Amino acid sequence: MTSYIQVMTAVNREEEAAHIAQQLVDQGLAACVQVAGPVKSTYRWKGAIETTEEWQCFIKTEQRHWNSLVELIKEIHPYELPEIISMPIQNGSREYLDWLGEQVKTRNK
Repeated sequence: MTSYIQVMTAVNREEEAAHIAQQLVDQGLAACVQVAGPVKSTYRWKGAIETTEEWQCFIKTEQRHWNSLVELIKEIHPYELPEIISMPIQNGSREYLDWLGEQVKTRNK
């Protein structure tokens, strides 16, 4: 059985989120990237509490692409330390999961 995951990252500009989405889908590392926002993020960074408006990227892929996906996100992400986390997709309609798998079956790269 294939292991599907949803990866999340966030950026402070909608254009950056769109760029990440385009690159991941174009390179076959993601079947789909949904961009949602803006959202307010509050966090501690270098000793200070920060609040930033961000756009979230929800990336659907297979576990086997995790390393390549992380590498590409780090390469194109504008943050010094980007959030890159994943959660397993426990269940999904068979048709959707089949489609997801087909989209990342062969990579362009």
